[in-house]
Amino acid sequence: MYAEHPRNRHGRRARVGSGLSLDPLASLRAHHRTMTNVPSKPSYPQHSPDAEPRRKSTRRQRLAHVALAGLIVAISVRTNAAAPFLVVALFILVVPFEKLFPRHRGQRVRREGLGTDLAFALATPLSSGVGLIVAAVAGVVSLAWLPGFALRPLVAMLPAPALPILGAVLFDLAGYWVHRFAHEKAVLWRFHSVHHTGKQLDWLSGIRGHPLDGFLVGPPILLLIAAGFPAEITGGIAILQMIVGLFLHANVRWRLRPLHRIIATPDFHHWHHANEPASIHTNYAAFLPIWDQLFGTYRVPKDREPLRYGIDEPHPSTFVGLLVTPLNGLRLPKQLRRPRRPRRRRHPGTPDHSEGRRRRNQSRRDGRAL
Repeated sequence: MYAEHPRNRHGRRARVGSGLSLDPLASLRAHHRTMTNVPSKPSYPQHSPDAEPRRKSTRRQRLAHVALAGLIVAISVRTNAAAPFLVVALFILVVPFEKLFPRHRGQRVRREGLGTDLAFALATPLSSGVGLIVAAVAGVVSLAWLPGFALRPLVAMLPAPALPILGAVLFDLAGYWVHRFAHEKAVLWRFHSVHHTGKQLDWLSGIRGHPLDGFLVGPPILLLIAAGFPAEITGGIAILQMIVGLFLHANVRWRLRPLHRIIATPDFHHWHHANEPASIHTNYAAFLPIWDQLFGTYRVPKDREPLRYGIDEPHPSTFVGLLVTPLNGLRLPKQLRRPRRPRRRRHPGTPDHSEGRRRRNQSRRDGRAL
């Protein structure tokens, strides 16, 4: 079977071998290129027209994130001007201990994610306001006030010096279960996972957290209020938990092994942040590891330390991205959704006009066809 004669760009037959070429095989090469669609010149990788717009969109997105983060931090600092000074004071107090007794010696102060954690720290005055509202709603919905009212007569019988101790124990017990639910319930984990996105731990990484993650402190606080604990004791225990949380995240090698099963230590909490399947859902207590020992979630290996932190789930690394991503695809509970209007059902006695409408439409189509 003969090959089709090559044609030029006008569709006419090309004159193979025409011209004044000194190469006797030039006509055969031209014919072969035409039949096999091989370009006469070597082809080089072409520049994709979509590459530059993508780069521009990425730059614009980064600039938008930085601008929005700066706006949030500015409003937060405007709300409470003491926030930057508090961050600097904690930096001066804690960082020397992390340098003198480092758990991970190669970890620098200017580590990965430092800017994101600083943004969370400076935005604390604004995010804490949102967190208080979420905490109040979570405390009411959780029904933590019911056991609080049940314990009210017992609390009224105790002497004043015993109230802080019992309050801390009850606060930690309620906090254990709320923290555990935050890991085991998907709708809560999407917000609490922001706190676990840090790949390196130090005192500042303990501040990283979504504002809606404030539900963690709602049930414990409402439990103590309903039980009749004074407001100064309840508030003091909540503040103490925040301070202890910074210490538990610090990059210090204080093992304190004799106290592992008595009080929470940095070694105890670092295993909670370890990027290992057997560790991330363990060590929920904030003060007393006895709750983890009783309910089977205690894990502190003796022969090694956690080397990797964070989570394997895909997540952004920017401050604004960590605020927005948990809200993507979030749906309201069925109880809060707007109910759909029920479809009207035709009463059996009313005539059905749909059949007559179909016949009229069909007759019109038949008339047009004729």
